Amino acid sequence: MTSRSLLPAPYASEPERSRGRRYPQAQAPTRSEYQRDRDRIVHSTAFRRLVYKTQVFLNHEGDLFRTRLTHSLEVAQLGRSIARSLRLNEDLVEAIALAHDLGHTPFGHAGQDALNDCMAAHGGFEHNLQSLRVVDQLELRYPAHDGLNLTFETREGVLKHCSPANARKLEAAEPDGVARRFLDGTQPSLEAQLCNLADEIAYNAHDIDDGVRSGLLTLEQVAAVPLFARYHAETLVEYPALRGRRVLFEGIRRMLSAQVYDVIAATQSAIDAAQPGSADDARRAGPLVRFGSEMRAQSAELKRFLFANLYRHPQVVETTTQAKHVVRELFSAYLAQPGELRAEFAQRPDRERAIADYIAGMTDRFAMREHERLTGKKVLDATPP
Repeated sequence: MTSRSLLPAPYASEPERSRGRRYPQAQAPTRSEYQRDRDRIVHSTAFRRLVYKTQVFLNHEGDLFRTRLTHSLEVAQLGRSIARSLRLNEDLVEAIALAHDLGHTPFGHAGQDALNDCMAAHGGFEHNLQSLRVVDQLELRYPAHDGLNLTFETREGVLKHCSPANARKLEAAEPDGVARRFLDGTQPSLEAQLCNLADEIAYNAHDIDDGVRSGLLTLEQVAAVPLFARYHAETLVEYPALRGRRVLFEGIRRMLSAQVYDVIAATQSAIDAAQPGSADDARRAGPLVRFGSEMRAQSAELKRFLFANLYRHPQVVETTTQAKHVVRELFSAYLAQPGELRAEFAQRPDRERAIADYIAGMTDRFAMREHERLTGKKVLDATPP
């Protein structure tokens, strides 16, 4: 792998061949178009908020648990490592990875589910679609336009999922745009496909770490899961006296490395078979970024384990139930008292969507404090440990 030329592959997304921005702009003198996207994302307000948004454990539950920000950084690191070996565009991978969770609500998937319930009669709520709304509309940093005005390729990667109904709405507003692939069955760029898989690799690994750190999982439980078991056993063979968290860390490190090498090998094999001559050829070739069959099965088994033993752990369920209650009551409170919204949201005619945008942009801490202010009830403790 190290001997492979680092020149971009013909199927990589290159900034010189970008489909451009919604609002045309002169190129930057010292940065590529995708580097410019990355920089705009890093300097955005939504990116800074990720530091206080839940991954699995609420922000106030501990200083060392992953947040949406640290998760996004880990996805970017894994994505760039794989992209380099596959000769894809690392800058585009990094931009997509750093932006992919910008639309996530406070309280993780619990907040998203609650907000979707609140918006059921008004188009629903999808956090991936919200990430696109953030970069296209809700970031207000430039005098000439709303949003960050990112390239098509970054926006395409940000929109990881989209319902057919929302895809049709997006396509009507932007013909042959970022939602078209959800209607015609094509794929996003290889860089976007890579970010999707790097996202999965990252959260499986760090949720093991956070689950054991929290005490909700034990090392013995995790060591019984086949994907982790192999690397845990290898660690103890090489370091038989190793104890404590170092055993866990080394097992996770080896598991991550094995997954990265597996993705590189399986994806290169798929690319070699498809022979795409351009980034658009790759989009038409079906999903090419993948695990090998054995790793895919073991990764799916690990995901099922985490779902059953961590995400559905009674302590996590209790907390997420309270978090859903906070989001629903915030929505009702703002609907009854729109003057409590920040001015740019209160003045919008699309009242329900404005409330959803406002709540989705909140950090965990701010949502808890606003809920207490508006309802007088303290459901969750917003005080850091």
